[in-house]
Amino acid sequence: MNKVRHSLALCLCFAATAIPALADTVSGPEGEIEITAITHNGAQLLHGDLVVTVDPWGVMGLEGLQTADLILVTDNPGHHLDPEAIAALSDADTVVLMPANSRQRLPHGMVIENGEETTIAGVRIEAIAAYDIIPGAPEHPMGDANGYVVTLGGLRFFFAGVTECVDEVKAVRDIDVAFMPMNIPVGRMTPAAAAECTRLLDPDVVYLYHYDQGYARRSANPDADAGGLVYGMTIRETLEAFERELTGSDIEVRRGDFYPLLP
Repeated sequence: MNKVRHSLALCLCFAATAIPALADTVSGPEGEIEITAITHNGAQLLHGDLVVTVDPWGVMGLEGLQTADLILVTDNPGHHLDPEAIAALSDADTVVLMPANSRQRLPHGMVIENGEETTIAGVRIEAIAAYDIIPGAPEHPMGDANGYVVTLGGLRFFFAGVTECVDEVKAVRDIDVAFMPMNIPVGRMTPAAAAECTRLLDPDVVYLYHYDQGYARRSANPDADAGGLVYGMTIRETLEAFERELTGSDIEVRRGDFYPLLP
């Protein structure tokens, strides 16, 4: 791709909840775009006056985030679809796009189905299928959830959502910055699988997100069982393994601030 210029190479800022998340930055053909991680599986993109937010989850606060022109929801569990967080980051002009499975919890949102495209506030959005290949709970069936390609500032951002490397993901082209899930339960998207899928997409930059399910459970319930990874690795070991798998590629791996310290 080679369209992305990097003004901040890596964000390793594990901040307490009272400290706003720090924005990472990429520069494309139409100027700088700020990227701010949101707990576990969300992010906010800022380009000029345009703000696009994906899966805002307010469990650790929303400090540092701006009111959005466009909010994208990938699925209907609470860490993807948080109506209070969406309301806090919305005004009268905010448009919310979501899969049909979110309609009951967010009746004012606009449904976009797998394979559909639209343009909102000058931002091109493509809905990409997100689903499981390996069976088992928690299940993510075909046709239920979305990933998104967001074209903003002359760059293409891919938010995969919770998915394996399905045919629809493999068909995505010309991605500059990718957000990829890892460590999904029952052995989906292991470090090797996530890295292989990233190589197929060939972005300039990749962020891993949605990779610490135990953190997500403890964020909502401090007494929750953190659980374990089915392949016997720690979270840190999986991050390192993913990075090793991309050795020799031209893909820059960034560790965003998706998991600030729990109180």
